[in-house]
Amino acid sequence: MSERMNLITIKGNPLTLVGNEVKVGDNAPDFTVVGNDLSPVSFSSFVGKPIVISVVPSLDTPICDMSTRRFNEAAIALGDDVTILTISMDLPFAQARWCGAADVKNVVTLSDHRDASFGLAYGLLVKELRLLARAVLVIDNKGKIQYLELVPEIAQEPNYDGALEALKKIK
Repeated sequence: MSERMNLITIKGNPLTLVGNEVKVGDNAPDFTVVGNDLSPVSFSSFVGKPIVISVVPSLDTPICDMSTRRFNEAAIALGDDVTILTISMDLPFAQARWCGAADVKNVVTLSDHRDASFGLAYGLLVKELRLLARAVLVIDNKGKIQYLELVPEIAQEPNYDGALEALKKIK
């Protein structure tokens, strides 16, 4: 397990990322997270159609809220041909509450709180906070990473258009 420093910041302060770094062209590593019903959910269960993974520190923050709502709107337009996952360290109960309050029904929210399986597999676990870095990945129907944006400042939004353009190229 490696540590990478100074790739991301929070309000200008550098943070350390822990885990295995992934790159465009890599096969997306499998991981197991927790669904809103507390059941284990394996990434491999989604492979077979394009997947967008929106990684957020916490749904209860303004940028994460906006980001997840934006991907929920995209999911409505994309229909069943694409799966959009939002992964955070929030407890499954908090994710379910947030989705209900925000009327978000087209994005699958998953919690990495138990083992940080996703964060470690993708090198997106923030050591100092035990939260996930803000990132967006687009994975093709064969499980290969086609797009990866690691947002350099956690308090900023990702490039939605870049991710959705990458998705259009593989659909």
